[in-house]
Amino acid sequence: MYFFNPPYFLFVASLLAAIACGKAFEATLKQQVDLWSKSRSSRILQELQGAQLLIPYYGICLGTLVFLGCGMMIFGVPASLSFAMALVLTVFTGLLLWVQLGKILQILQEGGSQALDLDALERRS
Repeated sequence: MYFFNPPYFLFVASLLAAIACGKAFEATLKQQVDLWSKSRSSRILQELQGAQLLIPYYGICLGTLVFLGCGMMIFGVPASLSFAMALVLTVFTGLLLWVQLGKILQILQEGGSQALDLDALERRS
C-alpha cells in the first residue's frame, strides 16, 4: 500500500472524522442533559459517562490524534516522532477534558442549571 508523503488526504479525513464525532458527542450530551432536566434523576447524569458518550468522545480523540500526527508530518517531522507527540498531547488533553466534563456534570446535578449561570456571577461582582 502506498502512503502519500506528506499525508494530506489522511490529514483532511481525520479532521472531518473528528468534527463528525464532535457533532455526535454534542447531540448525545444535549439529549441526555435535556432528559435529565425533565426528570432530575441522578442516574441519567451518571450514565452520561457510559458508552453512549464515550464512543463519540473516543472518535474525537482518535481523529485529533491522526490530525495532529499528520499535521506534524506535513512540516517534515518523522512519522514516529509525530505520532508519539500527538499521542501524548491527545491523551493528556482528552483526560483533562473528560475530568472537567465530569466536574461540570457534578455541579449541574448538585445545583441545577443555576449553578452554571456565568452571567449571574458577572452581575454579582
